[in-house]
Amino acid sequence: MSVALMWEARAAEGRGEELLAWARAQELAAAPVRRETFRAPADRVLVVTWWDAAPDAELPELPAPPEELVARAPHRWRFESVDLA
Repeated sequence: MSVALMWEARAAEGRGEELLAWARAQELAAAPVRRETFRAPADRVLVVTWWDAAPDAELPELPAPPEELVARAPHRWRFESVDLA
């Protein structure tokens, strides 16, 4: 089974590049099958990691960034893969 963890944060005013660099530098305790980092308007940063794991498995996640880098706390979502029938 595949699980995707999504982490999204909005940078504080003028701190978008710093937040992006911070997110890219974060190492996880274990390596996911795949990891992608995205940026979006309004200085938002999104990190998606894919894991071969059960939906409720304990998986390493990105921590909260330093408060001065973000306009709000990060949002986190967990999705499980589904087969199309």
